[in-house]
Amino acid sequence: MTIPQMLLERASKAPSSSLFRWGEVSRDSQAMVEAAAGAGGMLRRAGIERGQTVALMSSNRPELLDLILGCAWIGAVAVPVNTASRGEQLRHVLENSQATLVVAEADQLPHLAAVAPDVLRTAWVIGVPAPDLQAPFKVLPMPEPGAGVEPVDAAPAETAAILYTSGTTGVSKGVLCPQGQFYWWAVNMSDQLGLGPEDVLYTCLPLFHTNALNAFMQAVECGGEYVLGPRFSASRFWSDAASAGATVTYLLGAMVGILAGKDPGPRETDHKIRLALSPATPARLVEPFRDRFGVLLLDGYGSTETNSVIGSTPDQWRPGYIGKVRPGFSIRVVDSDGVPVPAGVPGELLIRSDQPHAMATGYHAMAEATTKAWQDLWFHSGDRVVIDEDGWVRFVDRIKDVIRRRGENISSVEVEQVLRQHPAIQDAAVYAVDSELGEDEVMAALILREPIDFTELCDFCGPRLASFAIPRFLRVVDQLPQTENGKVRKQVLKAAGREAAQWDREVAIPRQTAAAAAR
Repeated sequence: MTIPQMLLERASKAPSSSLFRWGEVSRDSQAMVEAAAGAGGMLRRAGIERGQTVALMSSNRPELLDLILGCAWIGAVAVPVNTASRGEQLRHVLENSQATLVVAEADQLPHLAAVAPDVLRTAWVIGVPAPDLQAPFKVLPMPEPGAGVEPVDAAPAETAAILYTSGTTGVSKGVLCPQGQFYWWAVNMSDQLGLGPEDVLYTCLPLFHTNALNAFMQAVECGGEYVLGPRFSASRFWSDAASAGATVTYLLGAMVGILAGKDPGPRETDHKIRLALSPATPARLVEPFRDRFGVLLLDGYGSTETNSVIGSTPDQWRPGYIGKVRPGFSIRVVDSDGVPVPAGVPGELLIRSDQPHAMATGYHAMAEATTKAWQDLWFHSGDRVVIDEDGWVRFVDRIKDVIRRRGENISSVEVEQVLRQHPAIQDAAVYAVDSELGEDEVMAALILREPIDFTELCDFCGPRLASFAIPRFLRVVDQLPQTENGKVRKQVLKAAGREAAQWDREVAIPRQTAAAAAR
């Protein structure tokens, strides 16, 4: 099934059932069909054709969801862009996607103008009059949706979106997500979580990531309602969720740690939430979180490239485990030679779907990366897991050097590239160290050409990196540990931990120079 078919089926069964809320905006199922058709018509009148890409750079708002659905409606390809993207990272996304049109909030236009490739011709501004800006593309206000159009007869295999995810062997990769993948996410997660028409699914995660986008699809599938909240705030989360009438919510590991670390408040149990999908939650927090907040945290495993592959259910969950393999998927756990390992032995997780179009079809314009990731017709996750004799799966660690910080995947390669642009830095290695919030923090080891102030270095990174990617911990070394073939042995650096840092960006005490630190 395709995204337009999902929306039309929901509207035919329950046209007046509430489907979407954002602030004061509320829409039933039929209104969402009309919004998707209207956005699709607006794009088509602008010359967007089937298969063309449209970049979208916006915080959570109805227009962003409408445009994603509108692209699917006419067979175009939505390219949601992380609003924190800057510099070369943003340029790469725009060049790789080959979008001729970007729809963005006004505060993103200067960042787009600074790196826009020649292929980008027009920017539509959401919500406010188009500002007076010197840019290499036309800047126009986003048109009114106007008359809707009929959906194209798309196939489930056709690409609906390109979602960019960070890797470790190069720049961010654009994951080709077919229409059918969103359908199977919805079906699989609705079954796993036991969702139904009475449920209100609340998320404050950004729509440019697969988690929040697929939560909407779950609401479409299960007959429930989707409430899109403001950006996560620990002080506001429980009151926002209660006001939404949420019964199910979506958390990431760092969010759980932040909420658990707050002093008790009057609203933290004044809600209807029964469970939260919460991958990567530390095992030590699961039962205390349930006892304190009344919310069951369910772990699971999926990715932008795959689907809900492994998961726990409200009736079957075990702290410290991501769950069991879900129906419709097959997995292998293999050693470095691709040979399956026995139960209880760590190995790389390989994934295959029995359902057509339930997983991504590759990486956009990156044939070599696609071949490597899907070698032998299995998706190679780059993650190490252990399967127990009874089928329960435990996540061990990441094989790749991707860093997971507060819900964001960070490419160490991209951060290293920026650090090396500084004239005082000869070489850099970026890697993950443990975070007190349960995920990772970014640490960098630097070889210097000349003294540099750590604070100035972070200021240098500001316009070139997303804020969450700027290293928190910095240390100076005389040389980087390397293998015989010249690869940096990051495990050696990781083993020294954050304790080896000479500077902590969040503490910034002492604000010393690298020259002093090196002495």
